[in-house]
Order: sequence, then structure tokens, then C-alpha cells
Amino acid sequence: MRTYGYLFGYLPFSLKKLKQVQALPESTSIQEKDAFVDEEPIHWASGILKRTKSTFQVEGTENLIDGPALLISNHEGNFDIPTLIANIPKPFGFISKAEVKKLPVIRDWMEEMNCIFLDRTNRRSAMQVLKDATTKLQEGHSIIIFPEGTRSKGAGVQEFKSGFAKVAQDANVPIIPIAISGTSDIMEKNKNWIKPAHVRISILPLIEAEEVISMSRKELTEHAEEIIKEEVQRLQQQK
Repeated sequence: MRTYGYLFGYLPFSLKKLKQVQALPESTSIQEKDAFVDEEPIHWASGILKRTKSTFQVEGTENLIDGPALLISNHEGNFDIPTLIANIPKPFGFISKAEVKKLPVIRDWMEEMNCIFLDRTNRRSAMQVLKDATTKLQEGHSIIIFPEGTRSKGAGVQEFKSGFAKVAQDANVPIIPIAISGTSDIMEKNKNWIKPAHVRISILPLIEAEEVISMSRKELTEHAEEIIKEEVQRLQQQK
């Protein structure tokens, strides 16, 4: 409760920075604005993670690039997003439940982060989310997608859905694969009680845009699933 209390307690203090973001001149480049916006999510994500008393190990940051890219990762648990925000030194938006749009300030920050809202009760919303993600990438932003579509809760990497492959191919951008292990140890494996854990994040070599385009959607989906699954297994063996 203290972890979530921190988030909501912190939000009023973020209003000053939010106004600064909204007041940025139109001449501000996408890279400059995204980096400026990213300072605040990093701050609150780091604060949330600190309160779990967990530790984090990151490798492969040399594989990150400037400019737009589609980040993809396996999805262990609810702490994946704050873990990635705090530990991946690259601004990115993500897909969130549409219900979050009802929360003031949080909604405003997520819009500035270029997040995309998914209405799970509307089948057409899923297609629109993929179109919106493609547009964000074409505009020069980076987006992260969890191809499994749901949390594995530490049960192993689930089958990847191919939506991310369509997005990357339509936007003609490279893919940054990420493997994460240990976030489900913070909450999901403890009957949703928060406990300290050691989390490992591995940023894998880039799948260049040329390679993304050269493969079929099925081939790209299977390739991405294979390399992330293998890396997750390696990270798990380090425990």
C-alpha cells in the first residue's frame, strides 16, 4: 500500500513539471521533449521501486539507439513498466488500459509520454492501438509492446502475438528486444503482497529495420519470441 500511496501522493508535486512540459515551444524537437518528459516518470518509477527494497541489474545498454524504435519485452508482472522506465535509459510510451484515462494528472502525464490507451471491451480498439503505435513511431517516438499480451506471472514466456511485428514493419523501424526476469517475485508470486526481489534486465542486440522488413510477420514473431525466451532462461539460471 505504501508503494501505491507514494505514486498518488507524489502526483500533486508533479504538476509544476507538467505545466512546464505543456508550455514547451513548438520548435522543441521530439527527442528533446521526450527526454524532458522522461525525467518525471523516471523519478516516480524509481521511487516506487525503492519502496519495494528490490535490486536491479541491467546489461546491454550499448544496444540502445537514438531515434525511434519499437521496444518489445516479455511480460512478467505489474512491476515491469516501472522497472523498465527506471532502468532503460531511453524514453518510450506504452499501452495502458483505457480506464486510466479517468485518472487526472496520471492521464495527462501518460499522454505526454505518448502512451496509448486500450479499451479491452472493444474489439476494434486493439486494431486502433496498433495503428496509433505505428503513428507514434513514424512521428519519431519510441513505444514498448509486450507481445505476450498478458502477464506470465513468472510462469515462463508465453506465445507471442504478431501485432508488434505489423507495427514495426508498417512504421519501418528497428526492434529492441528486452528480456526481464524477477519482477513477478516482487508481487505476483507472493499473493500480491510486495516483497524485495532481484530483477535482471537484458537489452538484446537490435533487429535492424532492414531485417524487420525482410522477414514475414510470422518469421519475425517467432524469431523475437525465440531470442527473448532464450535470454529469459539464461537470466533465470543466474539466480
